Amino acid sequence: MAELATRLFDMARHGDTASLDAHVEAGVPVNLCNDSGDSLLMLAAYHGHAATVAALLARGADANRANDRGQSPLAGAVFKGEDAVVHALLAAGADPRAGTPSAADTALMFDREDYSALFDRR
Repeated sequence: MAELATRLFDMARHGDTASLDAHVEAGVPVNLCNDSGDSLLMLAAYHGHAATVAALLARGADANRANDRGQSPLAGAVFKGEDAVVHALLAAGADPRAGTPSAADTALMFDREDYSALFDRR
């Protein structure tokens, strides 16, 4: 089981959308988390894989699920400057004010006025 979980988290990190989606379709929990509380969605978002993020969201992944440090997938995407991921998460209902620090706080910390403006419109 541990070996399968490791492969699943690697699929999310590397954007192996087709393989990960097939596993979720076959019954892997879409909100599966590793020992740090990072979900498949968090790993895909942080590593900038917009197609994987979209596939997980389409399967019902929780766009606001924070990891054990209180970080949300949206905050991770903002930190990394992953525009396509930010937009996919927002379209799925991600809250820019969820988590610690929140995506809104992260945008302010890194002087990302574009993201701050986007979040203010929500």
